[in-house]
Order: sequence, then C-alpha cells, then structure tokens
Amino acid sequence: MKNSKIYVALLLLISSMSFSQSISTSPYSIYGIGNLYQSDFGPIPSLGSSGLALPSSKFINNLNPASFGFMTTNHFLFDVGGKVIQTEYKDNETSESRNNVQFSHIGFAFPVTSKSGVNIVLKPYTSSSYKITGLKLPIENSIESYYLSVLGSGGLNNFDVSYGYQLSKKWALGLTTSFLFGNTNDTRNYYVGTTITTIDKDVHYNGIRPVLGLQYQSEALLSFGGVVKFPAQVNASKVQTVSTVENDVTTPLQTDVASNQDDFYIPFELGVGMSAKFKNNLQLTLDYERSFWSSTNQSDLYGSFVDSNRFAIGFLYKKPKERLSYFDRVQYSGGFNFDTGSLEVNNKKIEDKSISIGLSLPIDYTSSALNISYSYGQRAKISGGLIKENYHKLSLNLSLDGIWFVKKKIN
Repeated sequence: MKNSKIYVALLLLISSMSFSQSISTSPYSIYGIGNLYQSDFGPIPSLGSSGLALPSSKFINNLNPASFGFMTTNHFLFDVGGKVIQTEYKDNETSESRNNVQFSHIGFAFPVTSKSGVNIVLKPYTSSSYKITGLKLPIENSIESYYLSVLGSGGLNNFDVSYGYQLSKKWALGLTTSFLFGNTNDTRNYYVGTTITTIDKDVHYNGIRPVLGLQYQSEALLSFGGVVKFPAQVNASKVQTVSTVENDVTTPLQTDVASNQDDFYIPFELGVGMSAKFKNNLQLTLDYERSFWSSTNQSDLYGSFVDSNRFAIGFLYKKPKERLSYFDRVQYSGGFNFDTGSLEVNNKKIEDKSISIGLSLPIDYTSSALNISYSYGQRAKISGGLIKENYHKLSLNLSLDGIWFVKKKIN
C-alpha cells in the first residue's frame, strides 16, 4: 500500500510537469521546424544521451529499437519524464535568464514473445519558441534600413512504434516507425518608416520516418549497437494573415489564406555505439552519430543547415552485490555530450556541449527506479553577433517495471 502511494505521488508530480509549459525557449529555434528535442528514458540523460548498445532489460532504451529484442519475459516497462531548465542568454552587451518546465516523454514496452518486444512512445520531436525585437536590417538595393520583431511558438511531436526481434542469442534487429505531426506559429512585424506590416503564419506539419537498429549483446565485456535513420519528407501547409498599419489605420491584405509551404526534409543519420563492462559493477558507454543535413539542400533566410557530428560518453556504477543498505543499491552515472551542430549562422556552427551526473533510486520491493539527472551545458559562442546559451537542466524520469502473468507462490 505504501509503495502504491509513492507511485501515485510520483505520477501526479510528473503529470503536472507534462501539462505545464512544454516549450524550449531559444533564439535558434527560429530556424527550420525548431530545435531538435532530446527525450531520453531511464538513466540515459545522465549518460550524456549515450546508450545505443544498451538492452531494454531493466529500462526502456529509446535510442535503439533492436534493444527490445532483449526484453525480459513477462516484464512490462513504463517510463514517463519531465525536465526543468534554467537558461542564461548572453551577447556582447546584455544577458537574460529564463526558466521553463518541459514534458519529456511517456512510453511503455512489453515482450510479445520470448524473442521480441514492442515499444510505444509519445514525445516532442522539435520545439520552437523565440522572441526577437528591434532587429535592424538593411533594405536590399538601398541605403535605408528597416526593423524586424518576431514572435514564434510550437513544434513537432513524435509518436513512435518500435519492434525488436532477437535473431540469435547475441544478435537483435529492430524497426521504429516515427509519425511526426504538429504546427508552428510565426508572427513578424516589419517597421519601415511609419508603416508596420504584420505577417502571421500558422504552419502544419506531418510525416513518417523509419529507423532501423541492430544490437550485439555478449555476456563478455563488450556489446555493440547501431541505428540508421532514413531521410524523410515532412509535409507542410500554411494559413497566413497579412495586414498593414499606417497612421493608426489598419488595412488587411490577406485573411486566413491557405497556401502551400515548402516541405521540410529530415536527413539521413547514422549512429554507432559500444558498451564495456568491468567486474560487473562499472559500465562504460560510447556513442557517435552523424547527421547529413547538407544533403537535404535546405537553407534558411538567416543561416544554413550543415552536417553535424555528435559524440557522447557515459558510465554507470553500482556496488557489485545487493546489500541491506538502501544506498548500496543506488546506481550512479555520469556523462559528456558534444554536438558540432546542424546550424551555421554567420559562418559559425552552433555547437552544443554538456556534462551530466545522475542517480537511479530503487523503489523498495520492485525492480522500478526513479532516475534523477543534472546537466550543465553551453550552446554557441559570443562572436559574430551570436547569442550564447548557458543552461542548467534537471531531468526526472520514473521507470516502472511490472511483472505480468506470474502466479504468486505461498509457502
């Protein structure tokens, strides 16, 4: 009964986070369909978002669909999470801090047979939230300038259905079908002399993307994993309203006019990872991913998309034997993540690097755990008119492990 109350309290806490403001605020989310959102399950946030080679035996590994081929029979996994982020924005003259609470994910996984498993997940894919005021820009073929103010919000969601199958005792293959959907809103005010032109645009997106995964699990020291994320087209349509204001007189030029919007293209991505065990109580993870954005031939008015590389390393530590002390059963973790960035503004890449630490706190008399991680990171640099972001991120994931169809034994 006591454990049931703990479950309910934790679920209510994370659910309240889920229905709060779930938008990541960043000036760089003005590009494309917004910032790519990192939704990680279990202890993965504290591992620098590494873990392509980890199985889904004790928690849901959303990084590799092949991991569900190694699920434990009769075990049902459920994971829900949220984040609290404090970000400081700096340029050459000013600084500003913002706080927000974000929904991260909700998902469950279960074995279908002794050699296969299924995972169903709902999570954000991108987030778009920005506010830019008083940006001075030159008028083309003129010595005059105009001022621009922009306000944007929205993003895309990701509904994943994954299936993993164990080809042999050590090899598993997996497939994820990602259904992308969502919308963004962008309102821009152009100030030219005494005239203000307002363009309000709502864009709706939808698309499907397949992901293929492979894992090799060994009882020895090393395990390996890899994923191939195939390129996809995200279909877009827009509804736009345009008006002008001059001498306090508003003149509508367009009102809720539907038209085609340029579709967005997600690139081919390739990831490989490995995991190494040492004396059964220390485990290292190492991942590398490359995203081929330049092959999509896309550009933005204020920047361009370029190929990116992501490196991640993490470690898990737990005392080798189960003991009576609660803290002897706590799992400790840490990691580092470096992303060269897929955006290039003023000929400078928007790099992102972070370090993380975390705890997996076991829930008594169960195989479930509460995962808490803290990350500190930096994005971009103060140069070439860019804005630097320093962020502190607290992630909270509740990983529940239930047992199905097992009769209780009475001694």
